[in-house]
Amino acid sequence: MVENRADTVSQMHSVVVVGSGFTGFECARRLARQMRRRKAPVSVTIISPVDYMLYTPLLPDVAGAVLDARFVTVPLAGTLKGVRAVRGRVDGVDLDGHTLTFTDPEQRELEMSWDRLVLAPGSVTKLFDIPGLAEHARGLKSTAEALYLRDHVLEQFELACLDEDKDQAQARRTIVVVGASYSGTELVAQLRALADAAAKQMNFDADSVKFLLLDVAEQVMPEVGEKLGNAAMRVLRSRGIEVRLGMTLKEVHPDHVVLSDDSVVGTRTVAWVTGVTAAPLIENLGLPTEKGRLKVQADLQVPGHPDVFSAGDAAAVPDLTQPGKVTPPTAQHAIRQGKALARNVAASLGYGTKKDYKHRNMGLVVDLGPHYAVANPLNVHISGFPAKFVTRSYHLYAMPRMVNRWAVGLAYLTDAMFPRTVVSIGLANEQEANFSASEGIPMPKAD
Repeated sequence: MVENRADTVSQMHSVVVVGSGFTGFECARRLARQMRRRKAPVSVTIISPVDYMLYTPLLPDVAGAVLDARFVTVPLAGTLKGVRAVRGRVDGVDLDGHTLTFTDPEQRELEMSWDRLVLAPGSVTKLFDIPGLAEHARGLKSTAEALYLRDHVLEQFELACLDEDKDQAQARRTIVVVGASYSGTELVAQLRALADAAAKQMNFDADSVKFLLLDVAEQVMPEVGEKLGNAAMRVLRSRGIEVRLGMTLKEVHPDHVVLSDDSVVGTRTVAWVTGVTAAPLIENLGLPTEKGRLKVQADLQVPGHPDVFSAGDAAAVPDLTQPGKVTPPTAQHAIRQGKALARNVAASLGYGTKKDYKHRNMGLVVDLGPHYAVANPLNVHISGFPAKFVTRSYHLYAMPRMVNRWAVGLAYLTDAMFPRTVVSIGLANEQEANFSASEGIPMPKAD
Protein backbone atom coordinates (compact mmCIF):
# COMPACT_ATOMS: atom_id res chain seq x y z
CA MET A 1 0.00 0.00 0.00
CA VAL A 2 1.33 3.40 -0.95
CA GLU A 3 1.39 5.81 1.98
CA ASN A 4 0.60 9.41 1.19
CA ARG A 5 2.20 10.92 4.26
CA ALA A 6 3.16 14.55 3.70
CA ASP A 7 6.72 15.54 4.43
CA THR A 8 5.49 18.81 5.85
CA VAL A 9 3.64 17.12 8.71
CA SER A 10 5.69 18.18 11.69
CA GLN A 11 3.11 19.98 13.78
CA MET A 12 1.42 18.01 16.53
CA HIS A 13 -2.15 17.20 15.53
CA SER A 14 -4.83 16.42 18.09
CA VAL A 15 -7.56 13.84 17.57
CA VAL A 16 -10.42 13.87 20.06
CA VAL A 17 -12.73 10.86 20.28
CA VAL A 18 -16.08 11.51 21.97
CA GLY A 19 -17.46 8.39 23.63
CA SER A 20 -15.90 5.24 25.11
CA GLY A 21 -18.34 2.67 23.78
CA PHE A 22 -17.34 -0.03 21.31
CA THR A 23 -16.81 2.46 18.47
CA GLY A 24 -14.90 5.13 20.35
CA PHE A 25 -12.80 2.61 22.26
CA GLU A 26 -11.79 0.65 19.16
CA CYS A 27 -11.08 3.83 17.17
CA ALA A 28 -8.86 5.32 19.89
CA ARG A 29 -6.99 2.06 20.46
CA ARG A 30 -6.24 1.40 16.80
CA LEU A 31 -5.47 5.00 15.91
CA ALA A 32 -3.00 5.37 18.80
CA ARG A 33 -1.34 2.12 17.76
CA GLN A 34 -0.97 3.31 14.17
CA MET A 35 0.46 6.65 15.21
CA ARG A 36 2.99 5.01 17.56
CA ARG A 37 4.09 2.63 14.84
CA ARG A 38 4.68 5.52 12.45
CA LYS A 39 6.08 7.76 15.19
CA ALA A 40 3.62 10.37 13.99
CA PRO A 41 3.16 13.71 15.79
CA VAL A 42 -0.49 12.96 16.63
CA SER A 43 -2.08 12.97 20.09
CA VAL A 44 -5.22 10.94 20.74
CA THR A 45 -7.68 11.89 23.47
CA ILE A 46 -10.85 10.03 24.41
CA ILE A 47 -13.50 11.86 26.41
CA SER A 48 -16.40 10.06 28.07
CA PRO A 49 -18.72 10.41 31.09
CA VAL A 50 -17.27 7.12 32.39
CA ASP A 51 -13.71 5.85 32.63
CA TYR A 52 -14.37 2.49 31.01
CA MET A 53 -15.72 0.73 27.94
CA LEU A 54 -18.88 -1.18 28.81
CA TYR A 55 -19.37 -4.57 27.18
CA THR A 56 -23.13 -4.12 26.90
CA PRO A 57 -24.05 -7.56 25.44
CA LEU A 58 -23.35 -9.10 28.85
CA LEU A 59 -25.51 -6.74 30.91
CA PRO A 60 -28.32 -9.36 31.04
CA ASP A 61 -25.80 -11.68 32.73
CA VAL A 62 -25.11 -8.96 35.32
CA ALA A 63 -28.84 -8.50 35.95
CA GLY A 64 -29.20 -12.27 36.25
CA ALA A 65 -26.37 -12.55 38.82
CA VAL A 66 -24.10 -14.57 36.54
CA LEU A 67 -21.43 -11.88 36.24
CA ASP A 68 -20.01 -9.15 38.46
CA ALA A 69 -20.37 -5.66 36.97
CA ARG A 70 -16.59 -5.20 37.06
CA PHE A 71 -16.15 -8.08 34.64
CA VAL A 72 -17.99 -6.27 31.82
CA THR A 73 -16.20 -2.93 32.24
CA VAL A 74 -12.85 -2.44 30.51
CA PRO A 75 -10.89 0.45 32.08
CA LEU A 76 -9.59 3.10 29.70
CA ALA A 77 -6.53 3.77 31.86
CA GLY A 78 -3.95 1.08 31.28
CA THR A 79 -5.86 -0.45 28.37
CA LEU A 80 -5.67 2.35 25.80
CA LYS A 81 -1.91 2.73 25.51
CA GLY A 82 -0.88 6.18 24.33
CA VAL A 83 -4.40 7.61 24.67
CA ARG A 84 -5.23 10.43 27.05
CA ALA A 85 -8.51 9.64 28.83
CA VAL A 86 -10.63 12.57 30.01
CA ARG A 87 -13.76 12.07 32.05
CA GLY A 88 -16.56 14.39 31.04
CA ARG A 89 -19.86 14.74 29.22
CA VAL A 90 -19.55 16.67 25.95
CA ASP A 91 -22.32 19.27 25.81
CA GLY A 92 -21.51 21.20 22.63
CA VAL A 93 -19.22 21.36 19.60
CA ASP A 94 -18.01 24.42 17.69
CA LEU A 95 -17.40 22.90 14.26
CA ASP A 96 -15.93 26.08 12.78
CA GLY A 97 -13.74 26.94 15.77
CA HIS A 98 -12.58 23.33 16.24
CA THR A 99 -13.42 23.29 19.95
CA LEU A 100 -15.82 21.42 22.20
CA THR A 101 -17.20 22.07 25.66
CA PHE A 102 -17.67 19.42 28.31
CA THR A 103 -18.74 19.04 31.94
CA ASP A 104 -16.47 17.14 34.32
CA PRO A 105 -17.62 15.06 37.34
CA GLU A 106 -17.56 18.17 39.56
CA GLN A 107 -19.87 19.97 37.12
CA ARG A 108 -17.15 22.32 35.88
CA GLU A 109 -17.54 23.49 32.28
CA LEU A 110 -14.30 23.12 30.33
CA GLU A 111 -13.17 23.53 26.73
CA MET A 112 -10.95 21.41 24.49
CA SER A 113 -9.58 22.05 20.98
CA TRP A 114 -9.17 19.48 18.22
CA ASP A 115 -7.82 19.03 14.71
CA ARG A 116 -9.86 15.90 14.04
CA LEU A 117 -13.07 15.04 15.86
CA VAL A 118 -14.64 11.61 16.13
CA LEU A 119 -18.24 11.65 17.34
CA ALA A 120 -19.13 8.29 18.87
CA PRO A 121 -21.28 9.22 21.89
CA GLY A 122 -23.42 6.12 21.45
CA SER A 123 -27.11 5.89 22.19
CA VAL A 124 -29.62 6.18 25.01
CA THR A 125 -32.83 4.28 25.65
CA LYS A 126 -35.64 5.48 23.42
CA LEU A 127 -38.62 6.50 25.55
CA PHE A 128 -42.14 7.11 24.33
CA ASP A 129 -44.83 9.36 25.72
CA ILE A 130 -46.22 6.68 28.03
CA PRO A 131 -47.47 8.01 31.39
CA GLY A 132 -45.28 6.79 34.24
CA LEU A 133 -42.69 5.07 32.03
CA ALA A 134 -39.71 7.28 32.90
CA GLU A 135 -40.59 7.26 36.62
CA HIS A 136 -41.39 3.60 37.24
CA ALA A 137 -39.58 1.56 34.57
CA ARG A 138 -35.88 0.85 34.22
CA GLY A 139 -33.65 0.16 31.23
CA LEU A 140 -30.55 -1.91 30.55
CA LYS A 141 -27.93 0.48 29.17
CA SER A 142 -25.63 0.78 32.19
CA THR A 143 -24.19 -1.30 35.01
CA ALA A 144 -26.31 0.71 37.47
CA GLU A 145 -29.48 -0.30 35.65
CA ALA A 146 -28.43 -3.97 35.54
CA LEU A 147 -27.46 -4.03 39.22
CA TYR A 148 -30.64 -2.22 40.22
CA LEU A 149 -32.81 -4.72 38.33
CA ARG A 150 -31.04 -7.65 40.00
CA ASP A 151 -31.32 -6.20 43.51
CA HIS A 152 -34.85 -4.91 43.01
CA VAL A 153 -36.16 -8.26 41.76
CA LEU A 154 -34.61 -10.12 44.71
CA GLU A 155 -35.91 -7.53 47.16
CA GLN A 156 -39.43 -7.92 45.78
CA PHE A 157 -39.19 -11.69 46.23
CA GLU A 158 -38.15 -11.21 49.85
CA LEU A 159 -41.00 -8.77 50.50
CA ALA A 160 -43.51 -11.09 48.82
CA CYS A 161 -42.70 -13.73 51.40
CA LEU A 162 -43.90 -11.30 54.10
CA ASP A 163 -47.07 -10.06 52.38
CA GLU A 164 -50.38 -11.41 53.65
CA ASP A 165 -52.23 -9.80 50.76
CA LYS A 166 -52.07 -12.40 47.96
CA ASP A 167 -52.60 -9.86 45.17
CA GLN A 168 -49.79 -7.66 46.45
CA ALA A 169 -47.48 -10.65 46.86
CA GLN A 170 -48.23 -11.75 43.29
CA ALA A 171 -47.53 -8.25 41.95
CA ARG A 172 -44.11 -8.41 43.60
CA ARG A 173 -43.50 -11.75 41.88
CA THR A 174 -44.58 -10.50 38.44
CA ILE A 175 -41.92 -9.09 36.12
CA VAL A 176 -42.77 -7.27 32.90
CA VAL A 177 -40.10 -6.89 30.21
CA VAL A 178 -40.88 -4.76 27.16
CA GLY A 179 -38.79 -5.53 24.08
CA ALA A 180 -38.41 -8.98 22.51
CA SER A 181 -35.24 -8.21 20.57
CA TYR A 182 -32.11 -10.05 21.63
CA SER A 183 -31.40 -7.76 24.63
CA GLY A 184 -34.90 -8.02 26.08
CA THR A 185 -35.11 -11.74 25.39
CA GLU A 186 -31.74 -12.40 27.03
CA LEU A 187 -32.78 -10.29 30.03
CA VAL A 188 -36.06 -12.11 30.63
CA ALA A 189 -34.30 -15.49 30.28
CA GLN A 190 -31.63 -14.54 32.82
CA LEU A 191 -34.16 -13.10 35.28
CA ARG A 192 -36.14 -16.32 34.97
CA ALA A 193 -33.04 -18.29 35.94
CA LEU A 194 -32.43 -15.88 38.83
CA ALA A 195 -36.01 -16.35 40.02
CA ASP A 196 -35.63 -20.14 39.93
CA ALA A 197 -32.47 -19.93 42.04
CA ALA A 198 -34.14 -17.51 44.46
CA ALA A 199 -37.16 -19.81 44.83
CA LYS A 200 -34.95 -22.72 45.90
CA GLN A 201 -32.93 -20.66 48.36
CA MET A 202 -35.84 -18.61 49.77
CA ASN A 203 -38.17 -21.62 49.84
CA PHE A 204 -41.08 -20.44 47.72
CA ASP A 205 -42.74 -21.86 44.61
CA ALA A 206 -40.83 -20.92 41.46
CA ASP A 207 -44.04 -21.21 39.43
CA SER A 208 -45.49 -18.33 41.46
CA VAL A 209 -43.09 -15.96 39.66
CA LYS A 210 -44.76 -14.69 36.50
CA PHE A 211 -42.87 -13.24 33.55
CA LEU A 212 -44.48 -11.24 30.78
CA LEU A 213 -42.49 -10.34 27.65
CA LEU A 214 -44.10 -7.71 25.40
CA ASP A 215 -43.30 -6.40 21.94
CA VAL A 216 -45.21 -4.67 19.17
CA ALA A 217 -43.40 -6.88 16.64
CA GLU A 218 -44.90 -10.07 15.25
CA GLN A 219 -41.89 -12.24 16.08
CA VAL A 220 -39.43 -12.73 18.89
CA MET A 221 -35.94 -11.61 17.89
CA PRO A 222 -36.52 -10.86 14.19
CA GLU A 223 -32.75 -10.19 13.97
CA VAL A 224 -31.98 -13.93 14.00
CA GLY A 225 -34.62 -15.01 11.48
CA GLU A 226 -37.91 -16.87 11.75
CA LYS A 227 -36.44 -20.33 12.42
CA LEU A 228 -34.31 -19.31 15.41
CA GLY A 229 -36.95 -16.83 16.57
CA ASN A 230 -39.47 -19.66 16.80
CA ALA A 231 -36.93 -21.81 18.63
CA ALA A 232 -36.40 -19.02 21.14
CA MET A 233 -40.17 -18.66 21.56
CA ARG A 234 -40.48 -22.36 22.41
CA VAL A 235 -37.71 -22.11 25.01
CA LEU A 236 -39.24 -19.04 26.64
CA ARG A 237 -42.68 -20.62 26.89
CA SER A 238 -41.24 -23.90 28.21
CA ARG A 239 -39.72 -21.89 31.04
CA GLY A 240 -43.02 -20.30 31.98
CA ILE A 241 -42.43 -16.95 30.28
CA GLU A 242 -45.58 -15.53 28.72
CA VAL A 243 -44.90 -13.78 25.43
CA ARG A 244 -47.44 -11.31 24.05
CA LEU A 245 -46.62 -9.96 20.61
CA GLY A 246 -48.34 -6.98 19.04
CA MET A 247 -48.56 -5.56 22.55
CA THR A 248 -46.90 -2.78 24.55
CA LEU A 249 -47.54 -0.54 27.55
CA LYS A 250 -50.21 2.14 27.78
CA GLU A 251 -49.56 3.31 31.36
CA VAL A 252 -47.05 2.48 34.08
CA HIS A 253 -47.89 2.82 37.78
CA PRO A 254 -45.93 1.93 40.95
CA ASP A 255 -47.89 -1.30 41.47
CA HIS A 256 -49.38 -2.13 38.06
CA VAL A 257 -49.24 -1.52 34.33
CA VAL A 258 -51.97 -1.00 31.76
CA LEU A 259 -51.31 -2.74 28.47
CA SER A 260 -52.24 -1.42 25.03
CA ASP A 261 -55.35 -3.67 25.03
CA ASP A 262 -56.43 -1.97 28.32
CA SER A 263 -55.77 -5.07 30.40
CA VAL A 264 -54.21 -4.49 33.82
CA VAL A 265 -51.24 -6.44 35.20
CA GLY A 266 -50.11 -6.08 38.80
CA THR A 267 -46.32 -5.70 38.97
CA ARG A 268 -43.58 -3.88 40.84
CA THR A 269 -40.90 -4.51 38.19
CA VAL A 270 -40.93 -3.11 34.64
CA ALA A 271 -37.88 -3.34 32.36
CA TRP A 272 -38.00 -1.22 29.19
CA VAL A 273 -35.57 -2.73 26.66
CA THR A 274 -37.02 -1.63 23.35
CA GLY A 275 -35.13 0.60 20.96
CA VAL A 276 -32.40 3.20 21.25
CA THR A 277 -31.85 6.69 19.94
CA ALA A 278 -28.67 8.69 19.42
CA ALA A 279 -27.14 10.46 22.41
CA PRO A 280 -28.55 13.98 23.05
CA LEU A 281 -25.33 15.58 21.78
CA ILE A 282 -26.21 14.65 18.18
CA GLU A 283 -29.44 16.66 18.24
CA ASN A 284 -27.57 19.70 19.55
CA LEU A 285 -25.06 19.80 16.67
CA GLY A 286 -27.49 21.31 14.17
CA LEU A 287 -26.36 18.84 11.48
CA PRO A 288 -28.54 16.68 9.22
CA THR A 289 -29.84 13.50 10.84
CA GLU A 290 -31.69 10.38 9.73
CA LYS A 291 -34.13 8.93 12.26
CA GLY A 292 -32.26 10.79 14.98
CA ARG A 293 -28.80 9.54 13.91
CA LEU A 294 -26.12 11.80 12.43
CA LYS A 295 -25.81 11.51 8.65
CA VAL A 296 -22.36 10.42 7.48
CA GLN A 297 -20.75 9.33 4.24
CA ALA A 298 -19.66 5.79 3.53
CA ASP A 299 -16.14 6.73 4.66
CA LEU A 300 -17.70 7.84 8.01
CA GLN A 301 -16.95 11.52 7.38
CA VAL A 302 -19.62 14.10 8.24
CA PRO A 303 -20.70 15.81 4.98
CA GLY A 304 -19.32 19.33 4.66
CA HIS A 305 -16.91 18.83 7.57
CA PRO A 306 -13.78 16.98 6.40
CA ASP A 307 -12.26 17.09 9.90
CA VAL A 308 -15.25 15.46 11.61
CA PHE A 309 -16.10 11.75 11.60
CA SER A 310 -18.83 9.72 13.24
CA ALA A 311 -19.98 6.11 13.55
CA GLY A 312 -21.64 3.67 15.92
CA ASP A 313 -25.14 3.97 17.36
CA ALA A 314 -25.12 7.77 16.98
CA ALA A 315 -24.49 7.74 13.22
CA ALA A 316 -26.59 6.75 10.22
CA VAL A 317 -23.86 4.81 8.44
CA PRO A 318 -24.84 3.81 4.88
CA ASP A 319 -25.16 0.05 4.47
CA LEU A 320 -23.37 -0.59 1.19
CA THR A 321 -24.62 -4.19 1.17
CA GLN A 322 -28.23 -2.92 1.17
CA PRO A 323 -28.41 0.36 -0.79
CA GLY A 324 -30.74 2.90 0.73
CA LYS A 325 -30.49 1.47 4.23
CA VAL A 326 -28.24 2.27 7.20
CA THR A 327 -26.42 -0.18 9.44
CA PRO A 328 -28.30 -1.23 12.59
CA PRO A 329 -27.03 -0.16 16.03
CA THR A 330 -25.34 -3.42 17.03
CA ALA A 331 -22.08 -4.15 18.83
CA GLN A 332 -20.79 -6.00 15.77
CA HIS A 333 -21.12 -2.91 13.58
CA ALA A 334 -19.83 -0.60 16.32
CA ILE A 335 -16.55 -2.51 16.67
CA ARG A 336 -15.97 -2.75 12.93
CA GLN A 337 -16.81 0.91 12.40
CA GLY A 338 -14.32 1.83 15.12
CA LYS A 339 -11.60 0.09 13.13
CA ALA A 340 -12.68 1.88 9.94
CA LEU A 341 -12.70 5.22 11.78
CA ALA A 342 -9.10 4.74 12.90
CA ARG A 343 -8.00 4.02 9.36
CA ASN A 344 -9.86 6.96 7.81
CA VAL A 345 -8.93 9.51 10.47
CA ALA A 346 -5.27 8.52 10.02
CA ALA A 347 -5.66 8.91 6.26
CA SER A 348 -7.10 12.40 6.73
CA LEU A 349 -3.87 13.30 8.55
CA GLY A 350 -1.72 11.96 5.73
CA TYR A 351 -1.13 8.40 6.96
CA GLY A 352 -2.54 5.69 4.71
CA THR A 353 -5.62 5.77 2.50
CA LYS A 354 -9.32 6.06 3.23
CA LYS A 355 -11.73 3.19 2.70
CA ASP A 356 -15.53 3.06 2.71
CA TYR A 357 -17.15 1.03 5.47
CA LYS A 358 -18.56 -2.20 4.10
CA HIS A 359 -19.32 -5.18 6.27
CA ARG A 360 -20.03 -8.85 6.00
CA ASN A 361 -22.81 -10.09 8.26
CA MET A 362 -21.25 -12.51 10.75
CA GLY A 363 -24.56 -13.36 12.43
CA LEU A 364 -25.83 -12.96 15.98
CA VAL A 365 -25.62 -14.93 19.20
CA VAL A 366 -28.37 -14.88 21.84
CA ASP A 367 -28.04 -16.42 25.31
CA LEU A 368 -31.32 -17.85 26.61
CA GLY A 369 -30.28 -18.83 30.12
CA PRO A 370 -29.13 -22.20 31.47
CA HIS A 371 -28.02 -24.70 28.81
CA TYR A 372 -29.61 -22.92 25.87
CA ALA A 373 -28.90 -20.28 23.23
CA VAL A 374 -29.60 -19.57 19.58
CA ALA A 375 -27.06 -18.34 17.06
CA ASN A 376 -26.55 -17.93 13.32
CA PRO A 377 -22.78 -17.55 12.83
CA LEU A 378 -21.97 -17.16 9.13
CA ASN A 379 -25.68 -17.84 8.48
CA VAL A 380 -25.46 -21.33 10.01
CA HIS A 381 -28.49 -21.72 12.30
CA ILE A 382 -27.80 -23.56 15.55
CA SER A 383 -29.58 -23.78 18.88
CA GLY A 384 -29.36 -25.55 22.22
CA PHE A 385 -26.08 -26.42 23.89
CA PRO A 386 -23.91 -26.02 20.72
CA ALA A 387 -25.24 -22.48 20.36
CA LYS A 388 -24.57 -21.89 24.06
CA PHE A 389 -20.93 -22.87 23.54
CA VAL A 390 -20.64 -20.63 20.47
CA THR A 391 -22.30 -17.71 22.27
CA ARG A 392 -20.07 -17.78 25.30
CA SER A 393 -16.96 -18.42 23.23
CA TYR A 394 -17.77 -15.41 21.06
CA HIS A 395 -18.12 -13.10 24.06
CA LEU A 396 -14.82 -14.31 25.50
CA TYR A 397 -13.16 -13.68 22.13
CA ALA A 398 -14.75 -10.24 21.65
CA MET A 399 -13.87 -8.96 25.12
CA PRO A 400 -10.93 -6.58 24.49
CA ARG A 401 -8.91 -7.30 27.67
CA MET A 402 -7.38 -10.55 28.91
CA VAL A 403 -8.20 -9.93 32.58
CA ASN A 404 -11.87 -9.46 31.73
CA ARG A 405 -11.88 -12.61 29.61
CA TRP A 406 -10.39 -14.55 32.51
CA ALA A 407 -12.94 -13.19 35.00
CA VAL A 408 -15.90 -13.83 32.69
CA GLY A 409 -14.65 -17.33 31.87
CA LEU A 410 -14.33 -18.22 35.56
CA ALA A 411 -17.79 -16.80 36.22
CA TYR A 412 -19.24 -18.97 33.46
CA LEU A 413 -17.52 -22.02 34.97
CA THR A 414 -18.81 -21.11 38.43
CA ASP A 415 -22.35 -20.70 37.06
CA ALA A 416 -22.15 -24.17 35.50
CA MET A 417 -20.96 -25.83 38.72
CA PHE A 418 -22.71 -23.98 41.55
CA PRO A 419 -26.07 -22.33 42.31
CA ARG A 420 -26.32 -18.62 41.55
CA THR A 421 -25.60 -16.22 44.38
CA VAL A 422 -28.93 -14.78 45.50
CA VAL A 423 -28.24 -11.58 47.42
CA SER A 424 -29.52 -8.02 47.14
CA ILE A 425 -26.48 -5.87 47.94
CA GLY A 426 -27.98 -2.48 47.10
CA LEU A 427 -25.08 -1.28 44.96
CA ALA A 428 -27.31 0.91 42.77
CA ASN A 429 -30.24 2.93 44.06
CA GLU A 430 -33.37 3.93 42.17
CA GLN A 431 -32.06 7.40 41.27
CA GLU A 432 -28.75 6.11 39.90
CA ALA A 433 -30.62 3.62 37.72
CA ASN A 434 -33.09 6.01 36.10
CA PHE A 435 -32.98 6.56 32.35
CA SER A 436 -31.43 10.04 32.46
CA ALA A 437 -28.52 8.88 34.64
CA SER A 438 -27.30 6.57 31.88
CA GLU A 439 -26.93 9.53 29.49
CA GLY A 440 -23.91 11.02 31.25
CA ILE A 441 -22.56 12.24 34.56
CA PRO A 442 -25.37 12.34 37.13
CA MET A 443 -25.95 15.65 38.87
CA PRO A 444 -24.36 15.80 42.35
CA LYS A 445 -26.68 15.11 45.25
CA ALA A 446 -27.89 18.08 47.24
CA ASP A 447 -26.42 18.58 50.69
